Amino acid sequence: MGRSRDNRRRAAAEAVVEAVEGGLAELIPDPDRARAWSLLIDGAPQSHVDLDDPAHLSFEYQRRIGHVIDLAAPPGKPVQAVHLGGGALTLARYTAATRPRSTQQVVERDAALVQLVRRELPLDAGARIRVRSADAREGLAKVPDGWADLIVADVFSGARTPAHLTSTEFLDEVRRALRPGGVYTANLADGPPLTHLRAQIATAAARFAELALIADPAVLRGKRFGNAILVASDSPLPLAELTRRAASDPHPARLEHGAKLADFTGGATPVTDTTAVASPAPPPSVFR
Repeated sequence: MGRSRDNRRRAAAEAVVEAVEGGLAELIPDPDRARAWSLLIDGAPQSHVDLDDPAHLSFEYQRRIGHVIDLAAPPGKPVQAVHLGGGALTLARYTAATRPRSTQQVVERDAALVQLVRRELPLDAGARIRVRSADAREGLAKVPDGWADLIVADVFSGARTPAHLTSTEFLDEVRRALRPGGVYTANLADGPPLTHLRAQIATAAARFAELALIADPAVLRGKRFGNAILVASDSPLPLAELTRRAASDPHPARLEHGAKLADFTGGATPVTDTTAVASPAPPPSVFR
């Protein structure tokens, strides 16, 4: 009887389509989960949220960031987190579910998108999540010095990371807002010949003592366009556990660090505000 009722509920659910500042937003119901939705902007998948199970991460790149969140502090310990880029607030919901009493700030430039998500996919009343509609770098500048245990960057405009979020000056702001030993993680996207990704690793290496990169092996070999997760800190990273979790994912990934990661940069130089460009646009085939 319960299953039949869930099936009727899913059948009755309809997509929500609305214009936002970043394009045409679509909330598509998940046929396999009663209260789960995918967010698309101009046809490009952005987020997936299960209101009944906010600890469920459907997108592989978000699961990889989820591993970083899990290991950023002892299990269940509340953290102070900043999320640059909100989407459907998936990772902020995940942090609230897995680390109750965490205090979080989300900076999302698209105010219309924030309103849509709040209305259609409301946050849990007990979640300590503040959402600010602002440019990611401007919002980060308002975070007090040393406030954040964790900063997550997942910012895309038209499927590209804006240039001003790729520079050493941007990472100076990240470092300022992080407490000593805090963790920065970023979703980077690139394809062959990986010019952008190599430059981003060189940029992070100029500002952080410890780095790791998690990605599908085919992406790291420059065989296809895809996401790579940067992890950075001034303290040692939990490399062994990150490696294990990445390898055991339904879509296994590889972790690179140390000399191999330095070699991966191929002599790329750090990006500054004067040389920064947006990340490359994904080929149309990525979203088919």
